[in-house]
Amino acid sequence: MSKKSLAILMRARMRSPSNPSHDLLPQLDHSLPPPKDPRDENTNSCDRSDLRRVGLKDVKESMHASISIPSESKESSSDANLEDFSRGYLNLSQEGRRELLLALARDYDVNRVRVRDLMRQYLSLELSHGASGDQKSDGHEDEAVLSAFYRMERNLRDALKPIYAGFFERLNAHPGGLKLLTILRADLLVLLAMENVPSLRALDSYLKEKLITWLSPAALELHQITWDDSASLLEKIVAYEAVHPIRNLIDLKRRLSIGRRCYGYFHPAIPGEPLIFIEVALLKDVATSIQEVLWDDPPTLECEARCALFYSISSTQPGLSGINLGKFLLKRVINMLRRDMSCVTIFATLSPIPGFMQWLLSKLSSQIKLSETEIIEKESSSTFRENILLPDEEKMILDSSMEEDSGKSSIQIMQEMLVSSEWTKSDQLSTALKSPLMRLCARYLLEEKKRGKALDAVANFHLQNGAMIERINWMADQSGKGIQQSGGIMVNYVYRLGNIDENARSYLDTGHIHASCSLDQYLEPNGTKSEAVAEKIRVTDVQDNL
Repeated sequence: MSKKSLAILMRARMRSPSNPSHDLLPQLDHSLPPPKDPRDENTNSCDRSDLRRVGLKDVKESMHASISIPSESKESSSDANLEDFSRGYLNLSQEGRRELLLALARDYDVNRVRVRDLMRQYLSLELSHGASGDQKSDGHEDEAVLSAFYRMERNLRDALKPIYAGFFERLNAHPGGLKLLTILRADLLVLLAMENVPSLRALDSYLKEKLITWLSPAALELHQITWDDSASLLEKIVAYEAVHPIRNLIDLKRRLSIGRRCYGYFHPAIPGEPLIFIEVALLKDVATSIQEVLWDDPPTLECEARCALFYSISSTQPGLSGINLGKFLLKRVINMLRRDMSCVTIFATLSPIPGFMQWLLSKLSSQIKLSETEIIEKESSSTFRENILLPDEEKMILDSSMEEDSGKSSIQIMQEMLVSSEWTKSDQLSTALKSPLMRLCARYLLEEKKRGKALDAVANFHLQNGAMIERINWMADQSGKGIQQSGGIMVNYVYRLGNIDENARSYLDTGHIHASCSLDQYLEPNGTKSEAVAEKIRVTDVQDNL
């Protein structure tokens, strides 16, 4: 594909309402739909169904042959079977893939009859002094017993592997096999969301572990993506950009030119397609809005840059969900920039807060329902009642609303404002909502947890990598997506190089979130600091002095 063809393609995409965009962490429904059945389109629906059924049978037979082929003929026959399976699987309908995955998980699981037999044999072995793991005794008897234990333990390890283990190994070594495995896992994740079957969970867990091994950082290649790369690669960057959609060819070129960097992780088995890529802006200071990052003109001269701002991380493979390649990419890019640009001393992000508005609307809705229940039942002692808004915030919302005499509560009015998004077009409404939104956003980032870790997925990603929360920024993303996700608020995470490991360790061990004292203003409405906030300030003050 030429650059001219890319420009034509992008213009068509901009006109199309189905411009692809994703979240920072790919969702399950982002996997590409299965290709249309290439067979006769003029056949009736019954005939097409029969053809798909025959196709599924063929793919199952290819899979079975690849799994159960005798060891002495693997070299000569395996490639052909794997090729038939790969081609056939990609042509299956969604229902066909479902049936095949269920069969793979159910029929090629661990052979538990063999495991139980081996366990009985293992338990029947006599445990001598030397075989117990204590200090070894002399004598041939102990050596014989130990040999029996080692042999039985090796057999147990082999037996505890699912039957499909060897199939995945061979498929990974087959040309195009690693890509197919990521597609297969993406389909598996979609299926698990609908059918949470134990055998499917085991299949997913095993495949995920193997993908983590095969995609270790040592096996990945870091490449700086530039305007001089192939048009086909640049087209993938446009299609997979997850956080801030690329609007046109000028926007794409801007992100790859002076004052900008784009780095991707590539695997030799999936050439020409990054598994994940990160976009960096070189600036004089930490940016507080995405508008100034995407549209600053002229850009900062690189010799004057002090800050490397990471503003977009995009994973391209839904099947790699849960495999934290971003952590390794981020650290490697930081090390590269430190080596190549000694003037850059600040490493920060300008990140979305994708879960904030959903959390807030849910919180408002639950409080409205509780109020309605209390009115009906004439009780006001609900354990779940809380004051979402401060008195001053309630007054500002009521004063700014046209429904002051409607009898609606400030929470109801706030909910209606946020759902409609019309508030962004009114300075009066925006002013009324700024204080509660900023305060509640700080609470969401610092205090709302899931299994002891930050509720927000992007926050959890950066915090577990050793970042700290530096600042939240009002109206930092005024796009429709930004308003819908977080009321336009964005957050700066900062990676202080001397504290990355310590921050990551304390967060992973205890869930402690390191934050700047700039967030304190949102968490002490009455002028009093909680112990948690005071601790955050003490930690930050120490870091700032290092």
